[in-house]
Amino acid sequence: MSAFAAYAPALMFPALFALVFMGVPVAAALIGIAFAFGFWASGDLIGLQLFRFTWSVTSNYILVAIPLFVFMGSMLERSGIAEKLFEAMRVWLGRFRGGLALATITMCAIFAAGTGIVGAVEVLVGLMAMPAMLKYRYHPALISGTICAGGSLGTMIPPSIVVVIYAAQARIPIGDLLVGVLVPGGIMVALFLGYIILHTQIRPQDGPPVPDDEIAMTTAQKLKLLATALVPATLLILSVVGSITAGIASPTEAAGVGALGTILLTMLYGRFTWKLLFDALRTTLTINAMIMMIVLGGTMFTSIFLTTGGARMVNGLVDMWSLGAAGVTALYLFLIFLGGFILDWVSIVLVTAPIFEPLLNKFGVDKLWVGVMAVVVIQTSYLTPPMAPSIFYLRGIAPPEVTYRDMYLGIVPFVACQVLTLLVVLAMPWTATWLPTVTRAF
Repeated sequence: MSAFAAYAPALMFPALFALVFMGVPVAAALIGIAFAFGFWASGDLIGLQLFRFTWSVTSNYILVAIPLFVFMGSMLERSGIAEKLFEAMRVWLGRFRGGLALATITMCAIFAAGTGIVGAVEVLVGLMAMPAMLKYRYHPALISGTICAGGSLGTMIPPSIVVVIYAAQARIPIGDLLVGVLVPGGIMVALFLGYIILHTQIRPQDGPPVPDDEIAMTTAQKLKLLATALVPATLLILSVVGSITAGIASPTEAAGVGALGTILLTMLYGRFTWKLLFDALRTTLTINAMIMMIVLGGTMFTSIFLTTGGARMVNGLVDMWSLGAAGVTALYLFLIFLGGFILDWVSIVLVTAPIFEPLLNKFGVDKLWVGVMAVVVIQTSYLTPPMAPSIFYLRGIAPPEVTYRDMYLGIVPFVACQVLTLLVVLAMPWTATWLPTVTRAF
C-alpha cells in the first residue's frame, strides 16, 4: 500500500491519457480519475472534498467573464460585420499576390479580438475565405494553413478565454496577461503575413492576385466600405481591451460592456431579431457548459493530485534532476507542448498551471513572462496532430478537393512562425512584460 501511495499521483496521468484515447470525454475522465484516487486517499470524505471544489469553481467571479466573452463572439458572428469586413479586405488587398490570404489573416486577427474563441473565428472567416481562394486557384495547402493559423489567433489576441482561465489558475492578474500577450500576438501576426508574402513571391502561382476589374472601385468607395466595416468593430474591441488595459474596468466588467456592444452593433447593421438573440444565448450556454465542466474536472484532478502527494513528487524530481529556474521553465513549456498532442487547451492549463505555479514562485521566475510563453505554446496545440482542433474545424467546412494532406502540409510553416514567436519572447522577455508595466502606471 505504501509503495502504491508513493506512486499514486504519477499513475493519475497515464490513467487520464488511457481514458482519453478510449474516447471518454475529457471532463468525464478528469472527474472520474479525481473521484477514484480521491476515494482511495480520503474514503467517504471525498464527497465533501468534491463539493468544495465545485463550490470554488462556481463561485469564482473571474470565470464570469467566460460566458460574456462567448456571448460577445456569438453575437458578433451574427452581426453582419464579417461579410462587410471581408469584402473591404478583398478590395484593398486582393490586387497583391497572396492578397486573399493576407486578407484572411487580417480578418482573423480582428475577429480574434472580438470573440476570443478559436473555432468561431476559424469557421466564420473560413466560410468566406475558402470559396474565394479556391475560385482564384490558390494552392490548397496555403489556403488550409492560412485559415487554421488565422483561427488559432483567438488564443493570443485579447480578449482570449485561454488567457482568462490561465491567469486564474496561475494566479496572475488577468489584466496584466491580457496586455502581456499583445506584443507577442502582433509579432505572430506579422510573421504569418511575412510568410504569406514570401511564399507567394517564390511561388506566385500559389496565390494569384484578384483581377482588377473584379475589385474596381474609386478610392472614396473603398474608404467608405472600410469605414463602415472596420470602425464599428474597432470601437467595440477598444471598448473591451482598452477599458481593461487602462484599468477602468475589470475583465468581467469589460466583457459585459462587450456583450452589450455586440447587441448594439447587430442592431446597427439591421440584423437583430429575437430569434438571433435566442440562438446566440443557446450557443453561449452550450459552449460555457462545456468549458465549465472541464474547468471543474481539471480543478478536481489537480487538487487530488496535489493532496495525494503530487507536490512532493514534483519537487523531488526537480531536486533530483537539479533543475534551476531555466530548467523548471523549460520543463513546464515542454509538458504543455506534449499535452497539446492529446489534450484540449482547457485541460492542459488546469492540469499543469496549478502544479508548476509554486515551483515558478520558488525559483523566482517571472510568472507573467512564463504565462505569455505558455499561451504561445498552447496555441500550437490547435495545429499539432493528432488532436489539432483547427484541422477538424477546417475539415467541417472544406470541400473534398482540400485533403488532410493539404491541411497538414499547410500548417507546418505557420507552426514554425509560432515557435519563432516563442523564441523571440524567450530571448527578449520585455516583449511580454514591458506593456503591462506601462499600463499599470496609469
